[in-house]
Amino acid sequence: MLTIEPPGQYRISLLHLGFRPFFLLAGAFSVVSTLLWAWLYHGGGTAPSLALSPMTWHAHEMIFGYGLAVVAGFLLTAVRNWTGVQTLNGMPLLLLALCWLGARVLGLIPHGGALAVMAVLDLGFNLALVLAVARPVARARQWGQGGVVAIPLFLALANGLFYLGALGRLPQGTQAGLYLGLYLLVLLIMVMGRRVVPFFIEKGLGENIRIRERAWLDQAIVISLALFILAEVFMSWGQAAAWLAVPVFLLQVLRLYDWHTPGIWKKPLLWSLYLAFVWIAAGFGLKAAVLIMPLNPFLATHALAYGGIGLITLSMMSRVSLGHTGRNVFEPPPILGWLFAVLVVGAVIRVLLPLGLPTHHGLWIGASQALWAVAFGGFVWIYAPMLIRPRIDGRYG
Repeated sequence: MLTIEPPGQYRISLLHLGFRPFFLLAGAFSVVSTLLWAWLYHGGGTAPSLALSPMTWHAHEMIFGYGLAVVAGFLLTAVRNWTGVQTLNGMPLLLLALCWLGARVLGLIPHGGALAVMAVLDLGFNLALVLAVARPVARARQWGQGGVVAIPLFLALANGLFYLGALGRLPQGTQAGLYLGLYLLVLLIMVMGRRVVPFFIEKGLGENIRIRERAWLDQAIVISLALFILAEVFMSWGQAAAWLAVPVFLLQVLRLYDWHTPGIWKKPLLWSLYLAFVWIAAGFGLKAAVLIMPLNPFLATHALAYGGIGLITLSMMSRVSLGHTGRNVFEPPPILGWLFAVLVVGAVIRVLLPLGLPTHHGLWIGASQALWAVAFGGFVWIYAPMLIRPRIDGRYG
């Protein structure tokens, strides 16, 4: 039995469980920050002087702002289910969310001291999240969940590297922190995807579907990705990293083969997850492709970030929010499929069109920014009432 607080102890439903404030904040911030990034990118001459350069700010906030907000909402909710121990709620959850929000606001203040205060708040949020996830795991003595605690801890270390670089304390720390953060999010997605995607497919189709499991494949993906991260981030071995991207790509393709069944294309909450992993495979494919042709490295980065992380976080937030507000995950709002499709089109425009028509690069970036804002704006419009109001079945959560 879950050791949850009795209904009514916290009257504000938004603070019942971690997914509520963090998914709402993540969705809203995703829209606002993308529109601001579009303004900075296309009309930067009139932009204020921020603590970070516009491109550095954009990269950091999408990884450690938006990305970590989704991670926080997901883990604080999932760990409660796995361990049976209540995670942060009420005032502690509010304080954690305000810590995250304060760091985001400070990133927009054009003052020399804002960056140091932003670092304190942001790293404080990172460490508090690690403790909030580790506590129920330790209480339940589920030591096998150590990897779930390790990844937010490593994300905190990556963010620390970023700030050491941004504050002039560690040469190359900014770039190393950003790329380490990006690849750790991809690693988390791969690890958690192995847990949930086959289960979602089997339950969602209800046709006696059984997804093939290969234990060696799961281990091989994690090991190959860890080696890639080591070469790419810490060794700066560009050629070696490209070669190490090859097995990551091939192993991910094999996993996609195992996961595929025709029925997923009838279910937006399934094909969106599947296509997210297709984009992750494409990202490593583009990383490996530099062995045979010159490519803009940001295409691979955005295949992973826009197509992979963007699509899977939008899909998971949509599904988790339905299930944990008492709604039927098998009957999602009809518009969801269109929002996922908008994001897929945006990824195609951001990653693939520059390959064929590089002279219109600015146009492709602008179009992909607009489509991202539309997709996540639609999420906020649909889900904000669900996240703010009580569960429709009257339960606490």
